[in-house]
Amino acid sequence: MTIAFLFPGQGAQTPGFLHRLPDHPAAAATLREASAVLEREILALDEEAALRSTVAVQLGLLVAGVAVARALADEGVVPAMVAGLSVGSFAAAVTAGAIGFADALRLVDRRARLMEQACPAGYGMVALTGLPQRRVEAIVAEAGTPLYLANLDGPTEFVLSGADAALDRAIEAARLAGARRAIRLAVAVPSHCPLMDGAATALAAAAEAVPVAAPRMALVGNRRARMLRDADAVREELTTNLAYPARWFDGVTLMAEYGATTLLEMPPGDVLTQLATSAFPELTVRDLESLPLAGARIVAARSEETMGR
Repeated sequence: MTIAFLFPGQGAQTPGFLHRLPDHPAAAATLREASAVLEREILALDEEAALRSTVAVQLGLLVAGVAVARALADEGVVPAMVAGLSVGSFAAAVTAGAIGFADALRLVDRRARLMEQACPAGYGMVALTGLPQRRVEAIVAEAGTPLYLANLDGPTEFVLSGADAALDRAIEAARLAGARRAIRLAVAVPSHCPLMDGAATALAAAAEAVPVAAPRMALVGNRRARMLRDADAVREELTTNLAYPARWFDGVTLMAEYGATTLLEMPPGDVLTQLATSAFPELTVRDLESLPLAGARIVAARSEETMGR
């Protein structure tokens, strides 16, 4: 059995998601640690008004992912592989021992502020489902600029980033082309495209003095959909992936090829679970938003029994 933890990115958040974390000592300690490092009440980040802030969303996602991963570890459920979508990469890197939690909190705070400053208003992201990549690329080309293919989440699952007007044109074109879904995401910045080049450069400079180590377990990056085996590769991923397309589907495919049999998605939400279930029906995939820690132990044990037969 090979267990992999998946950490979601922006768009997965919902009001109250930090308050719905498991009632577990490791999760509670993580919340206290985050509040102390950032000198703010972490549980206030998941209020509906607060979630309009990219800073609150990204910090909340990092805290939720690390809290539940630590709680699972305390319960004996430890991954062999980890991967995070976009800002989820930071929680994955913390879990893999490549960066300290306090340093990750400070970097994510800086990352989110830089992203807000780069595109303070009039931008966002759109999810498209049900069209092949070549058709999505044609829609991007026809819809006008600035508009970019930002996430490659599945064979027919994509996310676009850009200005509001271009996104609106892309939604209309996608629906006319027969897309099953074409909707705006709850993301206020255009991630994973050249509009974030300046933010990535500034983040890389801010991260120069931050200690980064080689991962203690398999860590898959978004930017190149490759295993990040050394500190330099992890540093590049964390500081620059915001300006490059997120190759999520390729990354999960790589994990499956390396032997992942059970994928557990950290809170909030189940977006990554739905993507993996659709593309890899042979894998066991569950989300910890709906699955209690005791259930995760059972899933892990059953997977181990199956692999041992």
